[in-house]
Amino acid sequence: MEETRSVPQHVAIIMDGNGRWAKKRGLPRTAGHYQGAKVVEQILYDADAMGIKYLTVYAFSTENWSRPQSEVKTLMNLLRTYMRTSLQKCAKNNVRIRVLGDRSKLDEDLIEAIDDLERDTKNNTGLQFQIAINYGGRDDIRRGVMKIAEKVRSGELDPASITEETVSENLDTADIPDPDLLIRTSGELRISNFLIWQCAYTEYYFTDVLWPDFNKEELQKAVDAYMHRERRMGGLMQ
Repeated sequence: MEETRSVPQHVAIIMDGNGRWAKKRGLPRTAGHYQGAKVVEQILYDADAMGIKYLTVYAFSTENWSRPQSEVKTLMNLLRTYMRTSLQKCAKNNVRIRVLGDRSKLDEDLIEAIDDLERDTKNNTGLQFQIAINYGGRDDIRRGVMKIAEKVRSGELDPASITEETVSENLDTADIPDPDLLIRTSGELRISNFLIWQCAYTEYYFTDVLWPDFNKEELQKAVDAYMHRERRMGGLMQ
């Protein structure tokens, strides 16, 4: 008999297809991003209702700076709006928000909004929501290695004692469990530099659905697929 496992504790999502969604409807790409932002709000509630404890979304990658300036501006303004309006919702729903990525390239007002939101939600014990902004998996590792190197230089850390746990503890996701399930929308079959250290044993789920069309039913399909997979983590099948 096929054994089903529990709901994934941590789900990560690469939200792809906003531009294609808009193009299909004769709309500017920005319209797709606005619709995609609305979907994020709903998926937060749906994930929480399903029993998912951690949800991480890829909002803006280190490579996204190369997009047209007007699109970058729209994405940053969307993030500003989200940071300003989400505190009350987080308090009501007991959601904790953390932002992953290198903040040094972000505008000062956005950095301040992120800092405020993280501080004011840090004691919330419900869904743990991570937003990756100016994030890249390789850059995450690079910055983690710099932290480790500084500890070695200061005498705080012996190089011979460095383990995989040491690396994990110096990444943006230091106290967050690795994703159990990674979802990518829009039919692309790659993870595009997202959580590449953390996803070593993650189950991948790819769907042709464009992100603005993603909904509770599509999330449930991904969770169901995960629940019927055998996760061996390098061991033998039971």
